[in-house]
Amino acid sequence: MLPAERHRRITAAVNQAGTLSTEALAAELGVSSETVRRDLAQLETRGALSRVHGGAAALSVARGLTGEEAPFDERATEGREAKEAIGRTAAGLVRPGMTVVIDLGTTAVSVARALPADFRGLVATASLLVAGELAGRPGVEVLIPGGRVRGGDLVCSGPTAVSFFDGLHADIAFIGSGGVSADAGVTDFHFDEIATKSAIIRRSARTYVLADASKHGRIAPHRVCDFEACTGVIADLVGDQAVANAIGRSGGTVITP
Repeated sequence: MLPAERHRRITAAVNQAGTLSTEALAAELGVSSETVRRDLAQLETRGALSRVHGGAAALSVARGLTGEEAPFDERATEGREAKEAIGRTAAGLVRPGMTVVIDLGTTAVSVARALPADFRGLVATASLLVAGELAGRPGVEVLIPGGRVRGGDLVCSGPTAVSFFDGLHADIAFIGSGGVSADAGVTDFHFDEIATKSAIIRRSARTYVLADASKHGRIAPHRVCDFEACTGVIADLVGDQAVANAIGRSGGTVITP
């Protein structure tokens, strides 16, 4: 089993259980306890969970903040099946003729790839990777805002991007996230991009946050919005029941495949 797949399964299992011992994770994955300990150390650095004596705890249990975001190349291969499932689910909400905003991140790229081949409409995105996926499709008009480009995700940010999305009225928007938490709502890692996400949310009739189960209970450094500002969250599965309950109380929904 590749490390990325182990990390995905460990994160999902810990989020679902709340806490798990190193021995239980080793038995479930069929690897040594030492391998699990190394994986837990990496996942804690990345902010996916918190190590405790003898095992690991979900962030919703540990009440901890995340560390740093994993490099783009690693995120691109980690949890691919979950991201593809989210992409298909999000694309199923899109109808011909819509103005669609697809935000940034590896899951956002999966949404772009999953749009039906016969989709006709306008797609606005701050992600050059998303734009590249759709630019050659007939009947799809692709708009990007310009501004400073951040490496890795290749995303445009800054005042130009904020102004661009503030002048756009979208039918539906799909927002990337660093974490979704019952306590903190929707959070992300990059301060310069929070204002862009806020403009997208303000100007979209419906907004869905993209968050696979590994992000449930995570708290990234910068607040994006409360759940009340969103229509719902699209996930591969419910990784943290407290998050699902908080979304429900806000009037939103959790959509899974």
